[in-house]
Amino acid sequence: MTWNSAKVIPGFLASLPQGMAGVDWRLVVADNDSADDTVEVIRSLAPEATIVQTGRNAGYAAGVNAALEAAAGWDGGFSVGLVCNPDLRMREGCARHLVGGLGDPVAGGRRVGISVPLLYEEDGTLHHSLRRESRVTRALGEAVIGNRRAGRFPRWSELVTDPAAYGRRTVADWASGAMMALSRECLDACGAWDESFFLYSEETEYCLRAGDHGFVTRLEPAASAVHLGGDSQVSPRLWTLLTLNRVRLYGRRNSAPATAAFRAAVLLRETSRAALGRPASRAAARALASRTALRATPGP
Repeated sequence: MTWNSAKVIPGFLASLPQGMAGVDWRLVVADNDSADDTVEVIRSLAPEATIVQTGRNAGYAAGVNAALEAAAGWDGGFSVGLVCNPDLRMREGCARHLVGGLGDPVAGGRRVGISVPLLYEEDGTLHHSLRRESRVTRALGEAVIGNRRAGRFPRWSELVTDPAAYGRRTVADWASGAMMALSRECLDACGAWDESFFLYSEETEYCLRAGDHGFVTRLEPAASAVHLGGDSQVSPRLWTLLTLNRVRLYGRRNSAPATAAFRAAVLLRETSRAALGRPASRAAARALASRTALRATPGP
């Protein structure tokens, strides 16, 4: 999915030959009404690509759905959907390793329906992309001691920081949506991505829904990619959207009293970080304290 991605899409396209080596593939790009020359760049550099223009800034999930729908119309359809951000740079053989692990049986009679690669920052730092499902105790742990320190303890953080988890095939409740391979069986069982999440939590919701249907999300450490990303960490608007959607999703899967406790724990975290001078947390705390913010559907 692209939106004003003209600066980053050439690097993504350049990484495809090595990243997709060993698999048969076709490229579909869903563009959410880019105001720059994203579409022209794609047509110039990848003339064989199928471009779906949604005609509006519809959000990440809507872009994914538009691309998957277009691919489903091909003769014979497709067996695996590979969802990628345009600021991703695949390393050699990335897709082959992801696809190869789909369908594997795991404990409890479940199967791998979603596989994800190791993700690295531009400077080569490993990105902790694996997550645990939200819990009140985990939100409190992150509020009190920080998510990276708490990440070593499954009870106290959503973030998985144990180095061993990134050195083996690790099943997680969900993972970063920057790159995901989705099996045909998982897609058929789960249906479309939830477009009510304009940005952030859409991949969380989809992974958790896949889990409800007996599919797991698993890291394939043989597959790797570089993800440029990072805007949510510095933009008050994006961080607020991320935080609100996290609470909204929790509320859909848990009781009202549990959601109130979870919201309070997240508010504690953002308030404490706002006190340390973090503008993004200050904005998120104000939104969390609002009675109407969580009832609204976040948009562009």
